[in-house]
Amino acid sequence: MTAGRSGTQTGPGPDRRRFLRTVAASVAATTGAGLLTAADAAPARAGHRAVRRPHGTRPLFLGTYTSKEGGGTGIGLAGYDTATGQLTATGVVPGVADPSYLALGPSGRTLYAVDEQQQGAVTALALTPGGPPTVLGTRSTGGAGPCHLSVHPTGRWLLSANYLSGSVAVHPVDRATGALGERTDLVTHTDPPPGPGQDGPHAHQIVTAPDGRHVLAVDLGNDTVYTYRLDTGAGKLRPSSYATLRPGAGPRHLTFHPSGSFAYLANEVDNTVVVCRYDLGSGRLTPGAPQPTGTGPGTSYPAQILVTRNGRFAFLANRGHNSLTRYAVEAGGARLRLLDTVPVGGDFPRHIAFSPDERWLFAANQKSGSVTVFAVDARRGTLTSAGAPFAAPMPVCVLPW
Repeated sequence: MTAGRSGTQTGPGPDRRRFLRTVAASVAATTGAGLLTAADAAPARAGHRAVRRPHGTRPLFLGTYTSKEGGGTGIGLAGYDTATGQLTATGVVPGVADPSYLALGPSGRTLYAVDEQQQGAVTALALTPGGPPTVLGTRSTGGAGPCHLSVHPTGRWLLSANYLSGSVAVHPVDRATGALGERTDLVTHTDPPPGPGQDGPHAHQIVTAPDGRHVLAVDLGNDTVYTYRLDTGAGKLRPSSYATLRPGAGPRHLTFHPSGSFAYLANEVDNTVVVCRYDLGSGRLTPGAPQPTGTGPGTSYPAQILVTRNGRFAFLANRGHNSLTRYAVEAGGARLRLLDTVPVGGDFPRHIAFSPDERWLFAANQKSGSVTVFAVDARRGTLTSAGAPFAAPMPVCVLPW
């Protein structure tokens, strides 16, 4: 579920591997899933080839809305079979209001959720050996309607985007527990002015670039992507530059090519994708020309774009068209070539995510209350349905572990 990955990482040390093995086995035991090995529990690392996993069951978390009719009662818990992709419901973590987006800390010890309400907040949950996730605490984001969050690669800072108020926030993370401290920064997007038909800025995503030094915030209302330098000592965002899309584009979600030199931007309002060149030194993003999504005329509300770890294929979720667009990535990441669209098998695919080994792609279909699963062919980029949709109350985020 990260839009950008840190460039060079070292593998998990013995203590972390032991912890991850224990937590994964405990979650599996608590939810009725099978025993996992240490290799299963460790998150996939950027820049490394996918590892063939032993057969078993791994945990999966589901974000939803608790305040809407048809929504859930908290963060959904499930397990997925690594051999078949089949999902099994295993429980709910209550006590988090409107957890519409989820993210894991880099250590694998903590799960984070937005509370997408008027008085926005973020919540930390401990992945505790011997039991289900437990709430550590909640902190205000200082804005309204937070819809995205991510953890800095150091694990020390949580970044969140307030959609309704058009602002981004920073919270410190306790190294020992993963709990959140009081907010250290809040930046509202005021320049440039809102795009056509927009009532103000609407921050939709905030991620750390592959260089680890810059943070990018995607604002749908201002048709702009902002680049900041994160002061990792003080937890402050220092403005660096911004890239403006064509008026009315409505940028929503950005993901980086594994090289770190290119990023792909899904534009929700004008139904396009854009290849952007990214300067690793300055953090400057330079958008290219808008490209079609393969969904025909009209607005299809592109939601999210993913790129495979090998850098060969990209997949885009189209909510209006209820499809996944496949692109071949060419010229070292500089070009996307439209291949086709694949029916998603549900209504309004709000969020898509790879399993850690990228063998499976999961789609959270908000309006049909379902999650669909596809087998991913790493060599050809084809998607094959893994079976009947899995019923879930208003899934808007799917996070396989």
